[in-house]
Formats: sequence, C-alpha cells, structure tokens
Amino acid sequence: MKQALRKLFSPILNPLEAGEPSPHYRASHRTVLNVVGLLFLVLASVSLGALVYTGEPGALIPILVFSVIGGLSLVVGMLGTDAAVSRLWGKRGD
Repeated sequence: MKQALRKLFSPILNPLEAGEPSPHYRASHRTVLNVVGLLFLVLASVSLGALVYTGEPGALIPILVFSVIGGLSLVVGMLGTDAAVSRLWGKRGD
C-alpha cells in the first residue's frame, strides 16, 4: 500500500528526496511534520466551516492554502524518506 501511494505522489516526493539527509536530521522532525500537517488540515476544516456559515467566497483562499500545506506535510511526513523530511524541514547553518 505504501509503495502504491509513493508511486502516486512521486511527482511531489522525487524532487525532495534527491540527495542525502541533513546531518541535523532527527526522527522527531518527521513527527513534528505530521503534527503540523494535521493542524493545517484542522485549520482548513475550520475555514470550511466559516465558509458554510458565512457564505463568503473569500474563505476559499485559506481553505486552499491550509489544505495544500497540510496535505504536503502529511505526504512527506508519512511517505517520504529521511532526505525528503530533512529538505522540507529546512537546513540549519553549520
């Protein structure tokens, strides 16, 4: 199942997986990335609730932004290699 999902999301994962993980990478980075992804999806859900409640089309922008960020974070956090998580997490100065 994981390999099928990796193949489906390969256009996202392949550019992030190029190279080696940062020497500052820790396993907790993956956990934090997953938690942040979930929080962004919660924000997207709250924005969707605001859209339904108010009917304002301007609520579509945060729904889209929060959904994309949350989805990307979860895809990389759950399916990506250590190098992908490290690259998405960012590099610290040496």
